[in-house]
Amino acid sequence: MNKRMREIMSQIENLNEEAVALYEAKDFDASGKKVEEIENLEKEYKLAEKLFNEKKTTVDDSVVVKSKEEKKIANFVENVRKVANSMSEGSNIDGGYTVPEDVQTDIEHLRESKESLADLVSVEPVSKSSGRRTFKKRSQMTGFSEVGEGKKIGTKKTPQYSTMEYKIKKYAGIYPTTNELLEDSDANIYSELTSWIADESRVTRNNIILEVIKKKDETKLDGLDDIKKVLNVTLGQAFKPTSKIVTNDDGLQYLDTLKDKDGNYLLQKSPADPMKLVLCAGVTTIPVKVFANDTIPTVDNKIPMIIGDLKEGIKLFDRKKLNITTSNTAVVGTGEEAINAYEEDLTLFRAIEREDVETRDEEAFVNGYISISSEPVA
Repeated sequence: MNKRMREIMSQIENLNEEAVALYEAKDFDASGKKVEEIENLEKEYKLAEKLFNEKKTTVDDSVVVKSKEEKKIANFVENVRKVANSMSEGSNIDGGYTVPEDVQTDIEHLRESKESLADLVSVEPVSKSSGRRTFKKRSQMTGFSEVGEGKKIGTKKTPQYSTMEYKIKKYAGIYPTTNELLEDSDANIYSELTSWIADESRVTRNNIILEVIKKKDETKLDGLDDIKKVLNVTLGQAFKPTSKIVTNDDGLQYLDTLKDKDGNYLLQKSPADPMKLVLCAGVTTIPVKVFANDTIPTVDNKIPMIIGDLKEGIKLFDRKKLNITTSNTAVVGTGEEAINAYEEDLTLFRAIEREDVETRDEEAFVNGYISISSEPVA
């Protein structure tokens, strides 16, 4: 990652925070413009990354002094090789080594480069282990009442508020790595470590978000008309304009077979972005986001069809605390399942991250499903 790529990542992070703040303040136009800026920066990043990688492959390392990126990798790997007991983020008072700060940044980048449900929900970085957020409840206003001359004026409802509490939880895992791997090239070790932990982190977040979605009662959808009813009535104008359908490969197959009375398929490419899909049915046009079956599985012949605005419905509180520790002498587990790093010539990597996911507004989404036996209805 070169200097320009880091600058772009920093700009994206700042713009994302601004976009979320504007969105929560109901300034959708300004928030949308921020999102457009983010998308343009992401395109620039991908281009810069491609040029950077191409340049790296054409440079002869034997005659060129290592770049700053290469030194970062080499220093990190050297610390891994020298470690005796532990290595953690920051300085180790027991005489350990310092993990380069870029490791956390690279892991976050890799985590977000694949299918992540965190992109669909609202993410708020927090610095405390617990906290509370206050929201004004939606209520049906009835307007003023007619009052006769000299008559008593009645009282009306005042705004009502609800609270959402979060409590940061710790998620972790230990990953045995052969010391033969640590004897490979520096780039291989760095790539293996960051990719490994990044994927585990992404899957962890996906699982937590799905658990929160599943807390809401399931709604069976019998075809296209039920999907439209969810959008038009259940979600209504409060959420329909910002809603999307989130499904898996099975759901894509189902939606991709829907046709109108003239035989035209209803699932189409978005005119604004051909890389995205929209479901078009009458006056209803809704974006469709498809994840792999491995990410959102079909369970008990129920194809997931999550409909709504998950940024309004779910919030991920990110403690932004990542800890990586290694040991080549530790013993984990008991009995036959025990792993002895010293005896088995292994290095154990322990990764810990902290976050919490809570339902922000359960009315903002529907936990729907299509029975796998349902036939597409025109």
